[in-house]
Amino acid sequence: MKILVINAGSSSLKYQLFDMETGAVLAKGLCEKIGLSGAITHKRPGKPNYEADYPMPTHNEAIALVLKLLTDEEFGVISSVSEIGAVGHRVVHGGEKNKSCILNEDEIKYIEALIPINPLHGPPALKGISACMAVMPDVPHVGVYDTSFYADFDKKAYIYALPYEWYEKYGVRRYGFHGTSHRYVSAKACEFLGLDYNKTKIVSCHIGSGSSITAVDCGKAIDTSMGFTPQEGLPMGTRCGTIDPSIIAYVCEKSGMTVDEVNNALNKKSGLLGVSGVSNDARYVWAAANEGNERAQLAMDILVHNAKKIIGSYIAEMNGIDVLIFTAGLGENDAKTRQLIGEKMEYLGIKMDENANLNGPRGENIVISAPDSKVKVVVIPTDEEYMIASDTYDFVK
Repeated sequence: MKILVINAGSSSLKYQLFDMETGAVLAKGLCEKIGLSGAITHKRPGKPNYEADYPMPTHNEAIALVLKLLTDEEFGVISSVSEIGAVGHRVVHGGEKNKSCILNEDEIKYIEALIPINPLHGPPALKGISACMAVMPDVPHVGVYDTSFYADFDKKAYIYALPYEWYEKYGVRRYGFHGTSHRYVSAKACEFLGLDYNKTKIVSCHIGSGSSITAVDCGKAIDTSMGFTPQEGLPMGTRCGTIDPSIIAYVCEKSGMTVDEVNNALNKKSGLLGVSGVSNDARYVWAAANEGNERAQLAMDILVHNAKKIIGSYIAEMNGIDVLIFTAGLGENDAKTRQLIGEKMEYLGIKMDENANLNGPRGENIVISAPDSKVKVVVIPTDEEYMIASDTYDFVK
């Protein structure tokens, strides 16, 4: 069966077509500038990329173009849209649902009802779903929720120490994000290391422009650093991470800024960018730090410091650790950040192999812990799209 995976953003649409019998990616690509000028990049293994500007006023035109390219005589990989057995949609927020779901009228209404607590990701996901259903009405569509990995948390892990009626009336709780990534890499790490997933204690570090850390105890996520929104937890590219909430009222009073303006600063002007004043991209922040920029160095120090704190707290929560995982943009590619996070934790059983960390191949599963380390430290490239395809396949096969 062939599964098409769709990840719709506000002005973008990522796609991958999988052959689930072999696990191969037949084609993948990105539609950009939807609603503006429009552009597409279409890739097939072993063949030249197709890149073109193309008018895409809405997501409908984007998905129509994707299907046209997938079936094109020159650039396509299938002869007909009828070869697509199902479509899997990445939906960031699934509320308290604990598994992926077939997308029907009731399920779409449920996603719509979550928009007040998911204003950034909810509307684009619904646009992508609507566009796909319009051109593939007879194909099963499955919603794969990032938050579902955390829906079965123990209450003590997801209820905030706030008036309880805020949870009951407004849904204020820890939802967690990047669940599809953490679910994929934690299972893949155990497969790679020959460990039983259901008997292994794992801390998974998804560190990129957006970052989160998740504790997985014997196959079940028990805690995660992101909370009610993706703002909580680690400092990120432009997000501040966890702060004292009283700062918001204080800055509003002192500066005259509105709550919305402060919230915008917390989300878009903080993190690595806010502290360094250089960039939200760790590559440029490290480059500035290496040239003596003290604020750039401080920004990276804050990221490392907070990552260590969260890892340590999760080891305490699980009463041990067997595997520490690094994944996503920085986690997979930034050896220096990995080294700083992983070092000086020998007391917890973590001992890094600096040479393996610095010189190991990119894009592959690798062990970067020392041979005598009690804890295996690994780099596992994430593959959220395959996880979405796999969930979709399981629902419809």
